[in-house]
Amino acid sequence: MAPFVASRVNESRKGIDKGTNAMKKMSITLLAMTSALLIAQPAFARSEAAMIDAAAAELAPNDYVWTDTAPPAAPGQPSPVAMAQAVTLVVSLPLQRAYLYRGDVLVAASTVSTGRDGNDTPTGIYPILQKNKDHRSNIYDGAPMPYMQRLTWDGIALHAGNNPGFPDSHGCVRLPAGFAKKLFGVTTLGTTVVVTDEAVVGDRLDRSLLQTDSARANAAQIAALDR
Repeated sequence: MAPFVASRVNESRKGIDKGTNAMKKMSITLLAMTSALLIAQPAFARSEAAMIDAAAAELAPNDYVWTDTAPPAAPGQPSPVAMAQAVTLVVSLPLQRAYLYRGDVLVAASTVSTGRDGNDTPTGIYPILQKNKDHRSNIYDGAPMPYMQRLTWDGIALHAGNNPGFPDSHGCVRLPAGFAKKLFGVTTLGTTVVVTDEAVVGDRLDRSLLQTDSARANAAQIAALDR
């Protein structure tokens, strides 16, 4: 009987080995599929960003395009994705456009209306200082400023408002209502907003826009010392 028992044990081991090999093959297949997805995602994001960049140039007043799929931030807290890849908003004065980047990738774009002559929107790099969904102006007779995000303490902010297709505000950056609401949901206090007098092009964030004039001057001096 002993040989029979041994034979049964060996067959059982073969079955285990076959099952183990099958699991290994499945694991390798899943790993390959996951790797392929990880490789494909940046390319897909880049393609999507390029489409946003192209669409941004054709937007009519009060229009915007939005593809960001990160979960919105809870009140006062960034979402897990936002913590990993912060958003940056760049407002181009000559183009009257706002561009939203998650990390370095363009995920949304919108028309804007910035300050008219004599009430120019100042260029600079700003952190969002305050957020108020139902804000009213402290300066202009309590005028509604929905989804207000303050950039300066002397009256410059992002908010929903009329977009006639040209600079027409008292200095604030007016956004289409839908875009203002979505933007409010993905930013936190401290989110970087750049207002530039440059024409912004391309589907990737130009990180030189995040450097102040002083930082650029310092970098130039350091580069000169290295020569």
